[in-house]
Amino acid sequence: MASAADLPSGTPHRIERQSLHEAILTRLRDMIIEGDLTPGTRINEGAIGAQFGVSRTPLREAIKYLASEGLVELVPSRGAVVKKFTAKEVRDMLDVVRTLEEHAAVSACAVATDEAVAGIRALHDEMVAAYEHGERRTYYKLNQEIHTRLVELADNAALSDVHAMLQTRLKRIRYVGHEGEEKWAKAVGEHVEMIEALEARDADRLVDVVHRHLTKAWERVKDSLET
Repeated sequence: MASAADLPSGTPHRIERQSLHEAILTRLRDMIIEGDLTPGTRINEGAIGAQFGVSRTPLREAIKYLASEGLVELVPSRGAVVKKFTAKEVRDMLDVVRTLEEHAAVSACAVATDEAVAGIRALHDEMVAAYEHGERRTYYKLNQEIHTRLVELADNAALSDVHAMLQTRLKRIRYVGHEGEEKWAKAVGEHVEMIEALEARDADRLVDVVHRHLTKAWERVKDSLET
């Protein structure tokens, strides 16, 4: 197998192509999450490619990946369209996510290592700092990582897989749930309760907080959705 030193000068390394793919994917995903590309909007490959300074080939690869995540639909005669979920679809997904996280909470309190819990505490502290500085994008990404890590503490691959799929589809919706100072402050307060319950290994309290947090998540977004 040839090493990097054996490659001809100017040969692109695989990592560079992957980095381009990830960069395009991240920017497109952020545009959807933050509402620059609203639900139902057709993704104009020419305009987006020019904005990003990339050709259509890597852009299409990123769009196909977003379609596999459920954030984009590939519609005949229209092309790629940002997925638009109904209120019922969102409610159903949040109900399942809540059930999954409640189950994970019980297992996490029983089996998680102190090191793993400390890792979530560190993310939580970063998230609160982002909130205090008004850095909404950073806050949101740390928030989602905390939910992912909480589920991972349960050490159940099937649980993590289903949760990851639904969490990805709900990215835009969860972002909307932090719009407005009052909604944002309440969400942060719920997370404070979550980390305290996790550190105390208080499963009953953690399940209660997770239940309230994800029930409130629906209440915070329902008015922005179509029936």
